[in-house]
Amino acid sequence: MIRHGLTPRQRNIGIAATLVASVVFILPFVFIFFMAAKTKREAALFLFTWPSEWQLWSNLTEVVVFRDYMLLLAYFNSIIITVGAVTLLVLFGAMVGYILQRRPSGWNKLIYAGVLVGLMVPPAIVPTIWVLQGLGLFKTISGMILIQVAYGLSFAILLFRSFIATIPRDLDEAAIIDGAKPLQIFLRVILPLLRPVTVTLIVVQSIFIFNDFTNPLYYLPGKENVTVQLTLFNFQSQFQSQFNLLFMNILLVTIPPLIVFVFFNRQIVAGMTAGAVKG
Repeated sequence: MIRHGLTPRQRNIGIAATLVASVVFILPFVFIFFMAAKTKREAALFLFTWPSEWQLWSNLTEVVVFRDYMLLLAYFNSIIITVGAVTLLVLFGAMVGYILQRRPSGWNKLIYAGVLVGLMVPPAIVPTIWVLQGLGLFKTISGMILIQVAYGLSFAILLFRSFIATIPRDLDEAAIIDGAKPLQIFLRVILPLLRPVTVTLIVVQSIFIFNDFTNPLYYLPGKENVTVQLTLFNFQSQFQSQFNLLFMNILLVTIPPLIVFVFFNRQIVAGMTAGAVKG
């Protein structure tokens, strides 16, 4: 007879793993919350203690209105960059992944090698700035969107290619018999079936692009182009740091991606493992 359920040892291991994960992931967030609720003097001590005087609302208000509501402008810029880049990543990643999987040719091996190189080779910052300046896209939101697409396209192509491999070719052949053209096959037959991997890519890339710090720092200078991560400089300088406001800023920047990850965690795992059986 097959026994169902966990053994006491498995149950204990699960409880221990849950406790360790709670300590690793929850305690830092609690520390950030406590620091964001403290006064400037108390936060400067940098201790993991309960705030003696709660300043959560006043710190929140001060961070939002600081430098003429710079944080709100940063949220707007980050959302525009994230939505634009993720839309192009889904569109181009699905198209290229479909061609690589369904249209074998001599060029496919070369294209696939280029995709792998895009994952392995780190980007060159100075030549990229020269290219952006030559195109008139340096210090622009549209240029930043193209940078995010260029850096994330290889991952998107590989993800879509693996998932498309699990879709039977019989669907393509049936659509061809019905008179569908290649673009119609992709848009009406294949693309609707890519929903799980599309959700995965949207969530993963949205969190990454929204939280990106280095790329906007290099390619998007200027006060009018500030993104959410760059607002952390507002409360930290060489001579003075306002840790209570800094951690409040961190809290406001962290909460949206955290909510997205919590609610879409299962979709991320399902999409990442859907193409693992057949490559």
